[in-house]
Amino acid sequence: MTSRASGSGDPREVAPFELDLLYNDIDKLYHGYARGCGLSDCAYWMMYDLELAGGAMPLALLTSKWAYSKQTINSALKTLGARDLVELSFAEGSRKSKQVALTERGREFSRDRIVPAIEAEKRAFSALSATERSELVRMVRHYARALEEEMSGLGSPFVPNESGDPDAVAPAAGSPDPA
Repeated sequence: MTSRASGSGDPREVAPFELDLLYNDIDKLYHGYARGCGLSDCAYWMMYDLELAGGAMPLALLTSKWAYSKQTINSALKTLGARDLVELSFAEGSRKSKQVALTERGREFSRDRIVPAIEAEKRAFSALSATERSELVRMVRHYARALEEEMSGLGSPFVPNESGDPDAVAPAAGSPDPA
């Protein structure tokens, strides 16, 4: 179904919500796969990120890469730890910074469940030509930057996530301080 952008009259134009629907369809695919693995969405993405990182990474880096709150990530990691899929330890030479790592059981789980999904992504992405893949990434990146710029100019409570901490939300200019 082709829809028209408001007022353009050109039936080849699509509205932004159609892109939102596509992103939602992709989210549903990952959600279904995560559930099939017996994982929450957040736990799936933590396992996915650990796999891409070679099996271990600093906790601070893991939490800064996602839009999930620290509490949600810590809860997912606690659940993964209870299943003996990941372990948290202090980074070498530190009594403050923590490292998250796949356990032996976690590596096995990742090999059986996460790696096949990563390979499926690669095969699906390869359905596009190299030029199409590059252009898709370029255009989505451009759209994301333009959307952030537009959202930040609304004068509403939008606060860009500059700190990397999804919980770091400051009141918008002119808003009362939430005490």
